[in-house]
Amino acid sequence: MSEEFGPDFITVTDEDGSEFELEHVDTIEYKGQVYMAFFPADTGEGNEEDENTGLIILKVIDVNGEEQLSTLDTEEELQEVYDQFMEALFQEETEE
Repeated sequence: MSEEFGPDFITVTDEDGSEFELEHVDTIEYKGQVYMAFFPADTGEGNEEDENTGLIILKVIDVNGEEQLSTLDTEEELQEVYDQFMEALFQEETEE
């Protein structure tokens, strides 16, 4: 992903109606499905570190012709896709 113009950020709303900002890290296609990886954006509000501050992986789904982000269906799917992102990241580091 090119950071020529800086990182990309999105704002998402969870099922409780809370909004939070994510920084886009990478996008991959795996088994015919598009997945996007994000890190929680640093809001500068002194948020404490917790288990939810790591890599967030969401999949792109089509809802009535509109692309939306969704959580993954199973822990197995999450682990497989996480491994693909780590493999892609490792490849980028060795190419530099």
